[in-house]
Amino acid sequence: MSVITVRASSWGSLFDCAFKFEWVQLLGHYSPSSPRAHLGTSIHASTAAFDVSRMNGSNLTAFDTAELLIHTLRNPERDVDWKSDKLTLAEAERIALPLHTRYCNEVSPRYEYVAVERTATPLEIDCGGGVIVKLTGQLDRARICKTSNGKGIADVKTGGAAVVDGVAKTKGHAAQIGTYEILEEHTTGEPCTAPAHIIGLKTKGKPELGVGEIRGAKQMMVGTDDFPGLIQIGAEMFRTGLFPPNPQSFLCSAKYCPRWSSCPYHE
Repeated sequence: MSVITVRASSWGSLFDCAFKFEWVQLLGHYSPSSPRAHLGTSIHASTAAFDVSRMNGSNLTAFDTAELLIHTLRNPERDVDWKSDKLTLAEAERIALPLHTRYCNEVSPRYEYVAVERTATPLEIDCGGGVIVKLTGQLDRARICKTSNGKGIADVKTGGAAVVDGVAKTKGHAAQIGTYEILEEHTTGEPCTAPAHIIGLKTKGKPELGVGEIRGAKQMMVGTDDFPGLIQIGAEMFRTGLFPPNPQSFLCSAKYCPRWSSCPYHE
């Protein structure tokens, strides 16, 4: 049996460009983090610390947890290629601090979190043909809606286009969210019955925050009687070893793809 480990956050990239996915996720060729990706990592760290403090009753303020934001920005755990973007460390701090503060004061209080960045119990799925897909991942947010619709996933996303017209961009996130829902249910034994929320923090131009909703993400992953799920489709790639390239991908460039220099398929 062949066991293929797939992180929840990588499913979207498999269907954007499987050739890149193979190079990064299966063969382990990673690029240094970009400045804006590192900016997002730092915001994730500080907002998570604020949410944890709400859960455990320590009730740290936005100002208190902003120290972790600055520390993470200035002390990255992996290499950051600051030359790949015009964004400087000082500019990153200027962008991140108001977003962090607004999240803590305006967005987080809307939710009752039951877990923050929970490490899920891995789930092995026998896809037949000698292929087992092992789902793993760390859940950014698992929350209970105050509207009593039950438990659902809320995931913080940052980026230059994370918010459009006051609403968080949800396109491209359903596969990750669906995997989160599967893993959360597997880990806790409790179903995710509430719609998932994407909490967007825009890191370019005027700072903006917004929330978008995703429904049916789990079904996209597991499929129906009429359509196969993405897990089944992905299993065919793992079984055959055929990972199709996508030269029309918006991320098909030397800046975003570590396989670019050896890839024969891009224009």
